[in-house]
Order: sequence, then C-alpha cells, then structure tokens
Amino acid sequence: MTAPVLFLSTVFKPDIWLSSLKSLSPGLAIQVWPDADVTPEAVRYAVVWRPPHGVLRTFPNLACVFSLGAGVDAIVSDPDYPRHVPLSRMIDPTLTQAMTEYVVLHVLYNHRRQRDFEALQRLRKWRALNAPRAEQVRVGIMGLGVLGTDAAQKLVPLGYQLSGWSMTRKHVPGVRSFCGQPELPAFLAQTDILVCLLPLTPETQGILNRSVLSQLPKGASLINAARGAHMVPEDVLALLDEGLLSGATLDVFPEEPLPPESQFWTHPKVTLTPHAAAATDPRAISRHIVETIAAMERGGAPGNLVDLSKGY
Repeated sequence: MTAPVLFLSTVFKPDIWLSSLKSLSPGLAIQVWPDADVTPEAVRYAVVWRPPHGVLRTFPNLACVFSLGAGVDAIVSDPDYPRHVPLSRMIDPTLTQAMTEYVVLHVLYNHRRQRDFEALQRLRKWRALNAPRAEQVRVGIMGLGVLGTDAAQKLVPLGYQLSGWSMTRKHVPGVRSFCGQPELPAFLAQTDILVCLLPLTPETQGILNRSVLSQLPKGASLINAARGAHMVPEDVLALLDEGLLSGATLDVFPEEPLPPESQFWTHPKVTLTPHAAAATDPRAISRHIVETIAAMERGGAPGNLVDLSKGY
C-alpha cells in the first residue's frame, strides 16, 4: 500500500502511531506535519487529533480524514474544514470498554458513598453510612451513542433505574429514553446520578451549567467523562458548595492540564482524574485506518462517518 498518508496531531507524538501503522502496512507512505518535506498535493489520507484550524484545507486531494479519538469537536469546529472530505471517527471496542469501566466504577462510587467513607478514614472515624438500594437509585446518562449505550447496558444488571437523554429517541432495553430540549427538564428531575457522555457540539457546549444542574434533585451527583467544555466550572463548584450537588467525578476540564491553583484539586466533594477515563489503543485504531484505506483504494467507502451538519 503506497497511498500517501499524513499524520497530524498537536497532542500525540507520532512515533508510536507510525510504528503501529507501519507494522500493519509496511508499504504505507507516511508524512508527518509540520515537517518541511510534506507535499500537500500528494496527501490522500490524514490521520489527525486536534489539528489547528485551517490546516486541513491546504491538502487539496484529501479523500478521507481519520480522527484518532471518538471526539471530533476540534475538527468539525474548524470553519475551514473541507466539507466535501469524509470524516471517519474511531469506534474502538477497547476505548468503549474502558469508558464503561469508568462509568460503572464511579456510579458505584457515588451510590455507595465511597467519598464519604474516605473522608471518615482521613479523620480515623469508624462510622457506618447508609446507602440506598440500587433499585432506589436513578442513574441518568446524557448521550446514548456508542459509549453511553454500552455503559447503560452494563449498568442494567445492577438494578438501577436507568434513563438516557439524547437529541433523538433511542431504544435501549431497560433504559427509559428522553430526547430533545423539551424533555430535558423531566429527565433531570428524575436523576440522582448524572453521567455526561455527550458529544461536544455548539448545542451541548456549557450544558453542565447552573440552570441545567439546578433541575436535578437536591443531593444529586455528577460524573463528566465527555468533554471539559461541557462544564461551566464556577457553576459546578458553586452547586457543590451550596449542597445541591453532593459530589462530582470529573475526568475532563475546559483547561487541561488542570492548573495547580484550580479549586477542583482540593475540593472535598470532587473526585478528579486527569482525562484518563478511556485512552485510545493505537493498535486497534491503526488496524481500522489501514483496512479502510485499503478498501478505499479498491473503490470502497469509509465507515463510521461523522454527520458534519450535526457535529457527531
């Protein structure tokens, strides 16, 4: 396979990705942006993560762009993205499994009051704390795409009252479906543990704000493992301090790395992880890229295409 491929990332170093791609397709011709020897006219495929706005339009013969992660907001938000070029996002079973593990872990963590037990441990206080039975706990997942649906399906056997909210009606056994802005208040009003797995779009940016979160029952908890830009930090902190939110598990933040002076580091009601809920697997993603390029060179079409009008 000799189709020219461009590797373009402002976050990932190319070494592990180039090694993975080459091991699966030794004949793959790969150029790395912004090396001086990149020939824009020769590039047919681009493998990207958080590319600077305006760069992709400088490659006139692109046949497909591959995102190295499930989120494509940094690409579709580029006003100069060449809209005629298909954008293929990653649907990686290993990433899905990792995200589901994270969600299940922290739903249980919040349900079983583990944060409170850890506070008592620091105080060396031996005290039993009551937790409701699983069937009394209402877990609501914002975003029932691949990640949200898998997490919901894994939570079903634990007995929670499960619901999901998305832009369109979804049908997941054991999960009550809410959709669209008109049904958001009803979804929030019956949610004790709110899990955000939404794609980041203009409609969902800043959705975890005071107005929305105040519609949760008093004492609800929040889990955000989607995008930092979904959250308005000062609103979440205020609601934690006011007691409307009893706790928050946060994996993503508007500014990353999280600055040392951020209140989230030391807030007693916050469990913090450094954007570590689910990492991409270079081998699995490279296999998808190599197989898709081979199919396209034979006249086939790429899969997992993003609807650019929706942003996901």
